[in-house]
Amino acid sequence: MGDEKVLHRLPTARGRPSDLAVRQLAALTADSPGVLGELGLTVLQAWQRVSEAQGRGRGEVDVAVLFMDLAGFSSWALESGDELAIRLLGEVSEAIEPPILKRRGEVVKRLGDGLMGAFADAPSAAEAALEAGERAAEIELAGYTPRLRSGIHLGRPRKIGGDYFGVDVNIAARLAEAAEPGEVLVSDRTLKALDSDAIVATRRSFKAKGAPADLAAHAVRRQA
Repeated sequence: MGDEKVLHRLPTARGRPSDLAVRQLAALTADSPGVLGELGLTVLQAWQRVSEAQGRGRGEVDVAVLFMDLAGFSSWALESGDELAIRLLGEVSEAIEPPILKRRGEVVKRLGDGLMGAFADAPSAAEAALEAGERAAEIELAGYTPRLRSGIHLGRPRKIGGDYFGVDVNIAARLAEAAEPGEVLVSDRTLKALDSDAIVATRRSFKAKGAPADLAAHAVRRQA
């Protein structure tokens, strides 16, 4: 997804032990997904954590990692049923993915009522998140209006196969979890990369397991 040249700029390591292991695992488990494949992925994730601890798990270029999900979706879905829930997810997907692709972002994976995206720069990620939130808020189904929670962190995660791993990914995910409905939270490093004339930022207290203790969060919105 996105422009091939831009995707090429996103971190892709070749020939390293963990990357070779991924390719070998993919070949071995292509015809037998499930427990074996999940076990293999667990081993690779453990490998990644060890590499990070030894300072070898970072990527080579900056990537703005974005996580988004729907506030209150699970409770609404339980009451509304599978048919409406699936219909809503389809409408939300059609609303929030175009802003990502338009800015040459990559939809890394879809996560139930949310997704993980990756961008070559922080402004593109922030603009995509803000537009996606606006587009989602225009949807209404059975009394429910989707409100996105988004988190963005600019870091150097490690890319393995088509996914990203490492503390930078965890920070973005934790920011999304901490965001209020309709809010976009960004890290300090992300904020510094944004155009201060285009956005308004409000500092928020933020603590999350697996994130640096001194990490600050900032709610961002467009300038009026």
